[in-house]
Amino acid sequence: MKKALLITLVMVLGLGMAAFAGPTPTVVATHAVFGEFAQAIGDDLIDVVTIIPSGFCPAHYDLRPSDIKAVSQASLVIYSGFEPWMDTLLSSVKSGAKVLQLKGPWNTPDGAAAKVDAIAAALTELLPEEKDVFAANAAEYKKKLSEIGAGLKKQAQELDVETVPVICMQWQVPFVKWLGFDIIATYGVPESLSMQDLVRLAKTGREQGARLVIDNLQSGINFGAKLAREVGAVHVVLSNFPGAMPKTATVLDLFKENAESLFSAIEPVPNE
Repeated sequence: MKKALLITLVMVLGLGMAAFAGPTPTVVATHAVFGEFAQAIGDDLIDVVTIIPSGFCPAHYDLRPSDIKAVSQASLVIYSGFEPWMDTLLSSVKSGAKVLQLKGPWNTPDGAAAKVDAIAAALTELLPEEKDVFAANAAEYKKKLSEIGAGLKKQAQELDVETVPVICMQWQVPFVKWLGFDIIATYGVPESLSMQDLVRLAKTGREQGARLVIDNLQSGINFGAKLAREVGAVHVVLSNFPGAMPKTATVLDLFKENAESLFSAIEPVPNE
């Protein structure tokens, strides 16, 4: 039904047109992470449109006519591959835009840096005369990632996080593992889990002394909250997208706030 509706919208809006030929290329990113990277690299040489609000699960997002229009006018479209509507949208719109699919996690400084490099290369293909600008902007952003990463790693080592057993939602595993926590079990999206999964994970958590249950905001947090109660662990909610929680306006902020949420959950309470 959604696929038929999408195709109908494209036909009604008359958006089967060539890519926008204006003076400033439009880059469409499906989510805020890639939108931020593109804007940081392209600066005022490009216009960036982000489709999915940060609080939404990308798999459950419903496209709007304005999203279809944006893709029809794009010079470059960047997406991850977990957006179930993207292939239908691209084949229906036929905008002529360059399409960049960046699979895999971005929620570590190293993963983010790899995505920055890929986007810089795509923008250079789009505007080869601005190669040096894109390279300099990408290098500056990666420097910030590196500095943040080094600081967070140092904090993690000082707190001996490798001795802290945790249960982690699978979409937060790359970040939690990168920090060095002892991940004793993982779980998937809540809609795929059963009561048996809850019982099994709770048993593992109690037996191995899990101190944290680490959840992912965008996928829903009720299962993780129940699991934490069953285990007797602290429930920590992290986000994979900037702007969805306080003090996370940028990806750089997001790394710091996610780490601080984990660190504060394991720090000893000072004696009063």
